[in-house]
Amino acid sequence: MTMFKNDKLINLGVARFYDALKKQGADVENAKFTPFAGGDTEMAALLDSLEQIKDEIDAANAEAIRRINESTPVLIAVARAKDVIPGMKKNLLLHAGPPVTKEKMCGPVMGAVLGAIVYEGLAQDLKEAKVLVDRGEIEFSPCHHHSSVGPMAGVVSASMWVYVVENKKFGNKAYCTLNEGLGKVLRFGANSSDVLKHLKWMEEVLAPSMNEALKESKNGIDIKAITSQALMMGDECHNRNVAATDILIKELLPLFLKTGIAKNVIKEIIDFIASNPHSYLNVSMAACKATADTIAGLDKSTLVSAMARNGTELGIRVAGVGDEWFTAPAGIPKGLYFAGYDESDSNPDLGDSTISETAGIGANAMASAPAIVKFVGGTPDDAMKFTKQTYDICAGESSNFQIPYLNFRGAPVGFDIRKIVAKQQPPFINTGIAHKDAGIGQIGAGLLYAPMECFKAALKRFADKNLSPK
Repeated sequence: MTMFKNDKLINLGVARFYDALKKQGADVENAKFTPFAGGDTEMAALLDSLEQIKDEIDAANAEAIRRINESTPVLIAVARAKDVIPGMKKNLLLHAGPPVTKEKMCGPVMGAVLGAIVYEGLAQDLKEAKVLVDRGEIEFSPCHHHSSVGPMAGVVSASMWVYVVENKKFGNKAYCTLNEGLGKVLRFGANSSDVLKHLKWMEEVLAPSMNEALKESKNGIDIKAITSQALMMGDECHNRNVAATDILIKELLPLFLKTGIAKNVIKEIIDFIASNPHSYLNVSMAACKATADTIAGLDKSTLVSAMARNGTELGIRVAGVGDEWFTAPAGIPKGLYFAGYDESDSNPDLGDSTISETAGIGANAMASAPAIVKFVGGTPDDAMKFTKQTYDICAGESSNFQIPYLNFRGAPVGFDIRKIVAKQQPPFINTGIAHKDAGIGQIGAGLLYAPMECFKAALKRFADKNLSPK
């Protein structure tokens, strides 16, 4: 007699039970099952203890979602970093991610650091720049500590120009460098004379001209409106910015034509912006930073206020904990590599661009951008799956960024460390991939999950802060 001849079965848990039933001819499905908090008794106990202040946490998180949704980031200017970024000075270099010592800097970050030192005129060449670093004459600080964000290596120096984005609703500002374009660029650690020459063109021509154009705008350029429209046109505004870049050009061109800038210079600038489908990313990052900063320090909130990588570690900040970083080793993305490269060439995950996911776009909204899988890997079904999964770990939905393929449902927003730890499901990231050695540049793009250790450490600290005896 054959067992389970007419029964329909669901196996929950151990996969070998499913395999055994299939061998007996059973009609069986294998349901995915993860124990609460992954079976981690310490985390489970912390989550249980936090139930006593659940109402306070939920109220704080609702306030955080309100602030995120009501934020109105507007591009108002382009200015020199030393003139606008808080605490910026000549011998200070900002970098992506949580704090990192010079000894632990990865290849792309150190390559960008050396290039920036030469660019600033602090050293004649890369060798002399390395001597200054070794002597401790160059100071380092995360972009996030200065209301800023930077893509990939994220290096910002005093003479570089940055986008100035103001959150009109809450009054705070955020900053990000202009996108250098494709190929060998400083953000991927390239530092040749051609790279530095291009940075000088950006400093002397591109950035001042863009600022002159923005002066012709009475109210600035509404970045939230551009992102919202781009999500309707196939972008997710982290690794796919094709539509958003086109909309940005549409906004800028009439402003340029109102200036006295020579037409050939305007053409050169527009051609440069149009040649790079990631031109919009940097201004979008500044907008996301201006949005996410509104929840930093919000008491009792368990939402992530920053998530960033320096090529060595990934770090998060949690609104209700403040400025403290919780870090773990950065992972290696799985993705599509340019010809001649593979995973063995890649640097661990890198950059501040995960501020996109923190503010509710990027990988959160991959369902809006099925074509992105041609760049980062996977299938259109995967893009939909990642977005749907992200709702499970978020506290709310965006009232601004809607996903057409989900009947215009708002994108998931507000990573909740309680849900992440309980479900053992960290945020999903799509990202560019840098070569591990300085000077080579981007070698692909891919996908990965943030390390769970960050969220466990943050949950423990949050519980210690809010449940400790008074």
